[in-house]
Amino acid sequence: MAEGDRLIGVDALTRVVADILAAYAMPADDARYCAESLIEADLRGVSSHGIARLPTYARRLREGVLNPAPRLAVTERMPVAAHVDGDNGIGYVVGRRAMDLAIEKAQMFGVGLAAASRSNHYGMSSLYVHRALQAGLASFVFTNAAPTMPVWGGRDPVLGTNPLAMGAPGPTPFVLDMATSVAAKGKVRRALARGETIPEGWALDGEGRPTTDPAEALKGVVLPMAGPKGSGIAVMIDVFAGVMSGAAFGDLVVNQNDDFTRGQDVGHFFMAMRPDLFLARDAYDARAGQYRDRIKGGRKAAGFEEILLPGEPESRRAERCRREGLPLSANEIASIEAEAGKAGVAGLG
Repeated sequence: MAEGDRLIGVDALTRVVADILAAYAMPADDARYCAESLIEADLRGVSSHGIARLPTYARRLREGVLNPAPRLAVTERMPVAAHVDGDNGIGYVVGRRAMDLAIEKAQMFGVGLAAASRSNHYGMSSLYVHRALQAGLASFVFTNAAPTMPVWGGRDPVLGTNPLAMGAPGPTPFVLDMATSVAAKGKVRRALARGETIPEGWALDGEGRPTTDPAEALKGVVLPMAGPKGSGIAVMIDVFAGVMSGAAFGDLVVNQNDDFTRGQDVGHFFMAMRPDLFLARDAYDARAGQYRDRIKGGRKAAGFEEILLPGEPESRRAERCRREGLPLSANEIASIEAEAGKAGVAGLG
């Protein structure tokens, strides 16, 4: 925990965030789900997608550019696939509906696909992977995002950081959640809010020069991971989440932090599948356990005390923070209290 941070109980924080969202006509169940999802990101250390996003969501609700109570329209063209028109609702609600459709279809047919359009930012991608894991399923999750990253060889922001997530059941579940940029732009915003610098190699300023100043980075672009590889993955995610779904794509996706006149029209893609499509479930479970043991039982490199599976550090942090409380900076607490005041609800106290 950083110096000056304060531990906040998860229940109290959930109540305040849910009350703020509900104050803008979001149904109580949706408001609580969104609050839980935001806080889950902070619990897992994905603070770029946590309550730091609350002021933007609240402003978009206040200004009427985010629909608090969307009527989600589902179209099913084939038995294994469904499309969700998000009606400009918050992405958490749209994404939950689409992921649940993919899960239902996977339970029935072995594989389920869902895409969504006319959505908005949907938070931490692994939220939806964990939803599939709770149903005993493997999954792939893609979303596009507002343009903040150049295509390899260019300098203009054409691509979003376009994260991908995937997971598979096991004695210790396998979970991967990553942006296709070196770092999510939300981490740059959080560094700015905390008065911190960012590492070299994260971003270019408005003139195309490397910078460690988050304020200057926000005037420019974040960089794709691994150069052309990250750029290529981001393009393909946009094909699935944006082009195929009927949503906006590339630099047509609206930036929720800059444009408060219209919805984002973000697109999502979800695939859920049974892990026993190719062999019996007990055989899969045994092999998943063997694979985990072989990974974690390997020789450790210098400086490492343990070999961790993807998703394991986040799960451990979340368990600890649920017990002890979530560490928030004075600026983060002040931001929550300010939003509570604007919404006319009780704050953390």
